[in-house]
Amino acid sequence: MATHQFQTEVSELLKLIIHSLYSNKDIFVREIVSNASDALDKLKYLTVSDENYKSVSFEPRIDILFDEKAKTLTIQDSGIGMNAEDLDNNLGTIARSGTKAFLEKLETEAKKDSSLIGQFGVGFYSAFMAAKKIDVITRKAGEKTLYKWSSEGTSSYDVDELSLDSAEAKAYGFDSEDKHGSAIVMYLNDEDAEYASRWKLEELIKRYSDHIAFPIYLHYEQKSYDDKGKETGSESKVEKINSASALWKRSKSELKPEDYKDFYKTLSHDSSDPLMYVHTHAEGTQEYTTLFYVPERAPFDMYQADYKSGVKLYVKRVFITDDERELLPAYLRFVRGIIDSEDLPLNVSREILQQNRILTNIKSSSVKKLLSEFKKMAEKAEKAIKAQKDAGEGVEMSEENKKAVENWQKFVENYNRPMKEGLYSDFANRDEIAEIIRFKSTAPEGTGENNWTSFADYVQRMKPEQKAIYYITGNDEQNLRNSPLLEAYKNKGFEVLIMADEIDDIVIPGYGKYKDFELKAVNRAGSDEELGIDKKEAEKKEKEFKPVVEKIKNALGDKVKDVVLSKRLSESPSCIVVDENDPSLQMERMMKAMGQPTFGGGVKPILEVNGDHALVGKVKDTDDAAYIEDVANVLLDQALLVGGGEIADPADFVKRMNRLLTK
Repeated sequence: MATHQFQTEVSELLKLIIHSLYSNKDIFVREIVSNASDALDKLKYLTVSDENYKSVSFEPRIDILFDEKAKTLTIQDSGIGMNAEDLDNNLGTIARSGTKAFLEKLETEAKKDSSLIGQFGVGFYSAFMAAKKIDVITRKAGEKTLYKWSSEGTSSYDVDELSLDSAEAKAYGFDSEDKHGSAIVMYLNDEDAEYASRWKLEELIKRYSDHIAFPIYLHYEQKSYDDKGKETGSESKVEKINSASALWKRSKSELKPEDYKDFYKTLSHDSSDPLMYVHTHAEGTQEYTTLFYVPERAPFDMYQADYKSGVKLYVKRVFITDDERELLPAYLRFVRGIIDSEDLPLNVSREILQQNRILTNIKSSSVKKLLSEFKKMAEKAEKAIKAQKDAGEGVEMSEENKKAVENWQKFVENYNRPMKEGLYSDFANRDEIAEIIRFKSTAPEGTGENNWTSFADYVQRMKPEQKAIYYITGNDEQNLRNSPLLEAYKNKGFEVLIMADEIDDIVIPGYGKYKDFELKAVNRAGSDEELGIDKKEAEKKEKEFKPVVEKIKNALGDKVKDVVLSKRLSESPSCIVVDENDPSLQMERMMKAMGQPTFGGGVKPILEVNGDHALVGKVKDTDDAAYIEDVANVLLDQALLVGGGEIADPADFVKRMNRLLTK
């Protein structure tokens, strides 16, 4: 037996690798299996490229064996194997990767075709997180000598030659000189005995290594029991436990829609077909593959603060994480799928992920691709609708066009709201998002269950004299459509976008402008300036009604910020708006719901009164303070009701209404 010292300050370095590099102990199984996959891939390449290896048999497989009583776990491969020099280079030198060195020797084209996972070098030592001792039984392909490498993960390791009739050689099938590969035998710590368990190993392989390119077989004892639960015997079983097929790595030309749909159901555990899918393979300075799906229905946790990311990150078909929200921005949290990078290190940590330039570039490109596909979906639906209109009545829409329209309607119904968040959070792509999101509006094109309009469509319908895009926010579509604030805009023929999502008050003002058109909320003071009011006439009327306005203002006191004569009301007696610099009433409610303090004790509305309405006219003709107070408060409270606000004292409102009705 020859004892060797590890190169470098190994004892301290090993401690670092074992206890600090990996945050999850389960990872060691992934690492050892990935090493086995690399050994197989190296041999696969050499058998077709190197004359010295063309006579070597290549029967790829990875076998996992365990002994619950002895607390051992063995992962064996039929790959390239190692000789004494390889053992010293690969296992005796920390942070040197045999895989990396192998890759460096490959030509560019060969590298592209390679399935090598490695380039990590330290993964083998992660096994010491769970093992107190590791033996490596190995023979290099094309050679006869069998070696045993052994270490307890301290400062040294032993390398020994094994005879064909040794117990180790017989145990792992190396008693034949034709047998090549490596068996990694891990003697588990008492507290880590769970890794010598069928169910634990099967779960880890399916989670991390299901898509490894080579078959993985689990060896276990299948026990049998009688009807009283008494064990009656056992049978040795060998079961293939990985799919060995990463669908996303296959060419799009060889995949059918059914393949994509079946994989989606496996990936997402959703019984329905996806609404759409996007499969991309990028080459160049960075190589990666993405396969994204949009579910037909919104995920149940889409609006929960602790939502789970639907995207899984892989490195060369090896699962890394599905608990990383940085893979896609939050407004795309409904997307499900795969990101598989060829360039990330296998032992990448969450902290590294958040700052990794490679992943940042993948994320940026993926977002642009998804937005592009969403836009195409919208355009396809719009073309289908236009074709149907051009065809005229009585012509039935084709099945393809029906599907295009139906899919887009489902997308808008389910994902319009989260997409709006991107206007606020994704500055780089906000213009692209603005072309995708849809709104209800006062125009026929935006009225009805499946009718939606876009900023672009709105602009096309704008009146020649119109200079802004008008919108109204609130929490109920029907209530907003009936708002007195819309009266003057309807009279002018100005379309108003109906925004009933609670986030509209945040994202739309933050966006501010679509192309050359400012976005103006009709429920804010000053938004009526473009309504073509005769200024001289308005000033005359303001002067005439100034005493009335003062009476109402004095009666309301600090309940309002101001009382003004309205330029936009034609039928209703009053309405409320908020100052341009104040948050909306809806925003205030949201802040209260989140436990946030309100602005200066609460937003005070501006009351606009219609001078042509009889109720306001009655105030003009009386000095009865009690009557004026009743009218003023009723004008305010009914405006709050219609405007989606809350009445401070409903009982008081009813009393004042009853008094006015009996006078």
